[in-house]
Amino acid sequence: MSDVNDSSKSPIQAWILLVLVALTWGTSFILIKKSLITFSVTEVAAGRLFLASLFFVPIMISSRRQIPFDRFPYLLVSSLTGFVIPAFLFALAGTKLNSSLSGMLNSLSPLFTLVIGVLFFAQPRRPVQIIGILLGLVGSSFLIFSKGAGALNIANPYAFLILLATVMYGININTISRHLSHLPSLAMTSWTFAFTGPISFVILLFTDFFPKITVAENLQPTLILLTLGVVGSGLASVLFNRIVQLASGLFAASVTYLIPIIAISWGIFDGERISFQQYLGMGIILTGIYLVNRRERLVVAKN
Repeated sequence: MSDVNDSSKSPIQAWILLVLVALTWGTSFILIKKSLITFSVTEVAAGRLFLASLFFVPIMISSRRQIPFDRFPYLLVSSLTGFVIPAFLFALAGTKLNSSLSGMLNSLSPLFTLVIGVLFFAQPRRPVQIIGILLGLVGSSFLIFSKGAGALNIANPYAFLILLATVMYGININTISRHLSHLPSLAMTSWTFAFTGPISFVILLFTDFFPKITVAENLQPTLILLTLGVVGSGLASVLFNRIVQLASGLFAASVTYLIPIIAISWGIFDGERISFQQYLGMGIILTGIYLVNRRERLVVAKN
């Protein structure tokens, strides 16, 4: 492996893509909330992934020779940890958490990206990053024990679902950085959905998803789910994987600097109340993320 400074790999393009991904994923939380009005947790989670996989079928076919067979196990890991498991966790959490709080907690992804990288991918660490991780955990505790009115509350178990999702994202980002970053981002994302699609389709067979999407009165929630799948889970993931290639996994995970801003804005527009304690927790988390990313250098895996 060799160290390459981030600035040597088209930083302007990486930042532009980072903003686009943040806008897309920051909007996803409110879209999940809206789709849960009509669809069940299972239908939202599996439905968005199934619709995204349909979008990628032509690309899978055209790029089938770009993916070495020995990369398939890593694509399966990426499918499960980057899409399938988090989709169900976020959909279930969305039944009890407002979209703003979900977006705030999602900002822990860079912290768990570092933790997973250090523990399982031999990524170097610095004392300042350890301080950043600790700050992130303190900030998340403010959110987990918060109430909309601002007073401390007992821990919301649904908040831990978001934490588990960010752990999954950490595994996925490190897997991409170490084992898949040399593949074309569009082909890699498409073939990730080659695993995601069949899994979600089988799950949907045991729900009312297909009858629901054929009902005219469900057109709007169906379009919302289609947007979640094709744009949120599909196209944004292509851009995200490209960011990992242009910069690094840790830099790409920094999209969560911006996601909470978008998620909170949509939440306020939708009438959600944000407490001072939640803003404070968010500020502490972002400070921790800053320390984790401070003078971070790209490690390019050579396979």
